[in-house]
Formats: sequence, structure tokens, C-alpha cells
Amino acid sequence: MSEYDTDHPPGMHVVHDGLRQAPPLLLIHGSGASGGFWGPVVPALAAHHHVIRVDLPGCGQSPPAPSYDVPAQAGQVAALLDRLELRHVAVAGHSSGGYVATALAEQRPDLVGSLSLISSGPSPDALLRQPFVLRVLLAPPFGPLIWPRRSDAMIRKGIGATAVRPVDLPDDVVADVRGITYRVMRTVLRQNTAYIAERSVPERLAALDVPVQVIFGAADPRWEPSSAHRYDAVPGARVELLPGVGHLPMLEAPETVGELLLSFTTTRPPTTRTA
Repeated sequence: MSEYDTDHPPGMHVVHDGLRQAPPLLLIHGSGASGGFWGPVVPALAAHHHVIRVDLPGCGQSPPAPSYDVPAQAGQVAALLDRLELRHVAVAGHSSGGYVATALAEQRPDLVGSLSLISSGPSPDALLRQPFVLRVLLAPPFGPLIWPRRSDAMIRKGIGATAVRPVDLPDDVVADVRGITYRVMRTVLRQNTAYIAERSVPERLAALDVPVQVIFGAADPRWEPSSAHRYDAVPGARVELLPGVGHLPMLEAPETVGELLLSFTTTRPPTTRTA
């Protein structure tokens, strides 16, 4: 049963699943999403972990923030883990959530025990031409006009455009997506690009002493799927390509993603709490 955390750092809505005494696993969503996107994999993960899902600032049920650059978002997550008195946490990030996870490990290596990146494009040159519905929603002149008027059906179509298999989106997840404003979404996307343009994710990870797992859909329509192998440059990294899966593996193939995450996190050293 999910437990909602009301005593959290400003700008951070948090949901806990599983036993608090279990090894913690932090799940970070991607751009314009929310912690609800992890829903299908949570039951399997919560059987073995204290699962912590966050809504990043301006997304889901978290309020807007002064800054949406990736290091600033990572700082918010670090503040949460400090308050929870957790160290060496297994961290998984989907899409741009993988950038926040990486920045967290860069800033606070004491907090991160392992990193799992799902559908996290390595650098801007791996980005593909986006599906038509996303180009309309996210770019002028139509984006600013259509965005606040999106129907539930349009939101579902926009999310589904990045998947290959059918995805089931609960009403509360659709409501989370509706909550993000056009300005925040554009700002988040711009800051994400700046982060990976400054230095690619594989290059950043290669400089860190942390176990890395990368999961990519072999039919991802957002990022060139073969770009997943750029992470082979990270010493010891596990790279998994999922056949017939798009940009949303945890929604398209939740059982497989759950198994991969568990097989990776259960081989990591045990997590310790601060005194």
C-alpha cells in the first residue's frame, strides 16, 4: 500500500511503497511525467525494496520551482535523501530522469549506490525526429495554444506516441500530465538538452565510481536505439536492449523491467543509514 509523504523538501511530492526497513530504491520520472508512470513495476519492486517515487518540481503534484536545470533538480532529490537519512541508494531514472540521477551521483556520490538509466538518450545527436503529435504540442505556434486545452484523449495520444506497444494510463496519471504547464515543459526540455550537450551521459558516468545499468527499447521512437551502446564506454555497465519496446519500457514491458531492475539492485552492496 502506498504511503504519501507530506513532510518533504519544498517542491517535492513523494510516495513510498514497501517496507521502510527494506533496501531503498529511488525512482525518478522523465520530462512532463510523474512518479505515477512507474506504477506497473512498483508491486514487484516493493516486494524487495523500500520504493521511493518523487514528482520532480513542476510535475505531477509538486509545485513549480525557481530553476529547472538538471543539477538543481538533483539538489532537490539530495535534500530528500538527506532528510530520510539514506546513503548508497539504488537509483533508477526514466528518460531525462536518468540525467537527474546522473547529476545526483555527480554531486553526492555518497547518496548513490547504483544507477539504472531507462531510455535516457546519451547526447543530443542521438535524438530522432519526434512524433508529429509531440511536435505540434511542444512547439510554436500551435503548442502554446493547444497545450492548456488538451483533452484526456490528446494527452494519452501524446504519451502513446513514444511507445510501440499499447500502454494503459490511469486517470490519475493523465491528471498528473495535465498539471505541468507549457512554460515549465519547454524549460525542462531546454535544460535537459543543455545538460547532455555540455557533456554526454556516458562521459559523465565513466568519470564516476558507481555500478551502471542501461535499459533501452530497441524500437524507441525518441532516441536512436543503437545509441544505447555508447554506454558500453562506461566501465562495467550493463546494457539491455528490449526487442519490440519503445520509449516507455516500464509501461510497455513492466515485468521485464521489474526483473532487470531487481536482478541489478539485489547484487549491489547493502544500503546503510546515517546515525
